[in-house]
Amino acid sequence: MPKTTDHIRAVFNRMGFNDREMVALAGAHALGRCHTDASGYWGPWTNAETTFSNEYFRLLVEEEWKLKKTHNGKKWTGPEQYEDKTGNLMMLPSDIALIKDPAFAEIVKIYAKDEEAFFKDFGKAFAKLLELGVPFPKPWWKFWA
Repeated sequence: MPKTTDHIRAVFNRMGFNDREMVALAGAHALGRCHTDASGYWGPWTNAETTFSNEYFRLLVEEEWKLKKTHNGKKWTGPEQYEDKTGNLMMLPSDIALIKDPAFAEIVKIYAKDEEAFFKDFGKAFAKLLELGVPFPKPWWKFWA
């Protein structure tokens, strides 16, 4: 796992994100699912894949995640991913890295308990992500300065 957390930090630090912002952005996994035809991975991260909440973080903390070995009774041949005890929910290696890394895990636990803190931090981090590389114009009064 250290290789995964090192990679997460290398990519996001390069864009100016700190650990808290990285974990907050990972919370977007509360929405949607993976499709084998698109990514090779299969399944949703949460039980309510169209609802934005802190369920992703609660599941990371509360569930016991095991390496996926089978799918529909057959040997799993897709990329490494994890599943809950029901086999209905999944996590990527990068998701599991968030609970294995002590610094990331502390933030995951905060968001698992405090949805408002997650929403607040996600909003700021997502706005920062959207504005990366955007050359904002000078205020009009500085054009002639």
